[in-house]
Amino acid sequence: MPRRTGARGEVEEKGGARPRSDHGLQGRGQPSEGRAASKRQAALAAGLYVVATPIGNARDITLRALDVLAAADAVACEDTRTTRRLFAIHGLTAPLIAYHEHNAARVRPRLLARLAEGAALALISDAGTPLISDPGYRLVVAALEAAIPVLAVPGPAAPIAALSVAGLPTDRFYFVGFLPARKAARRRALIEASEVPASLVILESPRRLAALLADAADLLGPREAAVARELTKRFEEVRRGSLAGLAAHYHEAGPPKGEVVVVIGPPAGTEAAVDAATLDRQLRAALASQSVRDAAALVAAATGLSRRRVYARAIELAAEG
Repeated sequence: MPRRTGARGEVEEKGGARPRSDHGLQGRGQPSEGRAASKRQAALAAGLYVVATPIGNARDITLRALDVLAAADAVACEDTRTTRRLFAIHGLTAPLIAYHEHNAARVRPRLLARLAEGAALALISDAGTPLISDPGYRLVVAALEAAIPVLAVPGPAAPIAALSVAGLPTDRFYFVGFLPARKAARRRALIEASEVPASLVILESPRRLAALLADAADLLGPREAAVARELTKRFEEVRRGSLAGLAAHYHEAGPPKGEVVVVIGPPAGTEAAVDAATLDRQLRAALASQSVRDAAALVAAATGLSRRRVYARAIELAAEG
């Protein structure tokens, strides 16, 4: 039975009565009706199709994604074993090509050659939307540079799924992705993100979750947050509370199982006036990786301050070194 508890610090587990078919459960569920016959549709136009696949529940795949994967000349995927399990559930038989960070330099030219010859290729990741903390960026860029059409076939994405159930502001959010594994670098990254007037969406490994939450509580202050794991899967869980409270829980409970997304609420009073010290702190963080003009534009947009004022201060800080 589904279980729900209080509004803060609660856990929601959705065992659910609806059938579930996870990527990791080979053969669970039945092939989708008509999917094997979808080859009868008109051939796909030539190009690279960036196709989102389920992040857990195999039934979350879209009808269009099934059609594209059935009709593609080949499918480039991270792990052919993972993809074969998904294909078995949905009755898909397209040829698979392993394409991941370890073989990309060798395989990418072959994929581009086929695309140049007029092939219709699909690009997928093990779970979710390709390029969102997954391989594929260089292939997409190379295809665009070669004037090869690149088409999106949208669908599941873990960061958006977590944001939708976190119970935190969604009007503005900043996708941080994976933070550095080492403590000092992780803390620097959190400081850079601390002034962004938006909810933060972070991907993290279960074994580093408690350390991340402790650093965030220390550097970001008393913000509300949510930890979502195993989204759309059988043991889906969302735990909400303060950063400090969540850090204490996972320090005591130990690393959770499954994939984890952390959503952290925006800083309090994001519309309040920005004092000089805060402005300087934001500018220095931006100047560490951007030009004076770009840093000023970023901070002005984030704070609502006059772009002229921010740019003038950025020039002064850059001159100080």
